[in-house]
Amino acid sequence: MALAHMVVLSAALVLPLTVPYAVAVALRRDEFRRRRSCADRPGQAGALIRLDEKLRDTDPAVLPARLGPAPIEWLARDLRRLDRQRRGGVTLESVRWQAAVMRAYDERLCLACECLGVTENLRPLDGLDREIERVRVEGALEAAGLQLR
Repeated sequence: MALAHMVVLSAALVLPLTVPYAVAVALRRDEFRRRRSCADRPGQAGALIRLDEKLRDTDPAVLPARLGPAPIEWLARDLRRLDRQRRGGVTLESVRWQAAVMRAYDERLCLACECLGVTENLRPLDGLDREIERVRVEGALEAAGLQLR
């Protein structure tokens, strides 16, 4: 019985001292882990922490805009690939897939128009108006020398 009392009394004394530390470690475990791994490499510790913070703050959607326009050859290849996907295959089985392929195709059309100086109004349109504008833009790009099919 005395042993049980000693265990309970010890737990009552140790628990309030260790719980705050355990909560702090649980809340900031990534930071502790990063500091520990960087401490193993003293020359690179600061560089790794800065790189990690930069990568964490980078928005992947903004990155292509910072890189500048893609080469027209890449855009033409993407347009041909997306055109094949939108006309057949898995795209016809899934409405979501088809919508994603069409968004990507339209975005590449806009980038190609920007590269070749062709005017387009795809972004503000939707529905049948967008499909008509897409056909017009495809014709204008082909007239400018871009092979879409």
